[in-house]
Amino acid sequence: MENIVLVIHLILALSLIGIVLLQRSEGGGLGVGGGGNKGVSTRSAETALGKITWFLAIGFIVTSITLTVIAAQKSSSGSVLDRVGGTAPAPVAEESSPLGDADALLPPSAGDAPLTPPAAE
Repeated sequence: MENIVLVIHLILALSLIGIVLLQRSEGGGLGVGGGGNKGVSTRSAETALGKITWFLAIGFIVTSITLTVIAAQKSSSGSVLDRVGGTAPAPVAEESSPLGDADALLPPSAGDAPLTPPAAE
């Protein structure tokens, strides 16, 4: 079921991108494109591409919500924080490091005195 909805969702997304790119610009965005002297209150006639765009957009939103619901039903019941507090991880056994003493790789602490160079003769 999830795979079918996902395939439909991807087809709708690609179709929506294609339909939007096919439409004529109506101006207003970045000052380029068509437009002309249209009044503020006038509304352009609804084109077939506009209707298809609305149909695809509604379908995209519906499949998005459907995929979210399916994912929520599949997830485990409970929070990640509930699982963290319930069990402690098993202690890791200490093994010898291939680098030798790991403390030698750490930066000096605040109590360590700085190294002084040997006195020149």
